[in-house]
Amino acid sequence: MGQDRVTLGPLELTDGRWRVGDATRPDTHWVEFRPEGLHQHEPDSEGQLVPWSRIMNGIRITWGKHPWDTNNRGLYTLRGMVARREGGWLHMTLRHPYEDRQLRFDQHTRPYRAVDALRLEALLRQLTDEGKLQLLGDPDWVGRAAAHLAGGENRRITSRSLRQAVAEALAAAGPVSP
Repeated sequence: MGQDRVTLGPLELTDGRWRVGDATRPDTHWVEFRPEGLHQHEPDSEGQLVPWSRIMNGIRITWGKHPWDTNNRGLYTLRGMVARREGGWLHMTLRHPYEDRQLRFDQHTRPYRAVDALRLEALLRQLTDEGKLQLLGDPDWVGRAAAHLAGGENRRITSRSLRQAVAEALAAAGPVSP
């Protein structure tokens, strides 16, 4: 990861848009952060949009080929990397009507550090809890927050350290760009 290329686990800036998953390969799934919400991209489909206002509780990430395999939520190697390579899922509960939704993403060829994936998940949860998910629709704001969260040490990952890192990132990212 160079200074001009910020990534946070599966989150990456591609063509000026922040995306979860590999959007550069053909026939892949990825989720894009748009001003109006999360947009699921799928091969041979226009995809689907989940408006920010429908997401009611924290988004969590699981790893593996199937969304129901939630036992693979925290499989990491001894070197602090995400262990599964089959892809991942963003899980959330939506309102009006109430439903559980999973958005699929295919992993990049590069490995993901556990700390980056956990910090991304903590950021998504915190923004949901504070009712500020729409901030993810601003690419500049996401860039500032991701840059602050990326590159931290890959040890002693606790709930408290994740909350602190996200709070610092929110403060560092500042207000939304005009």
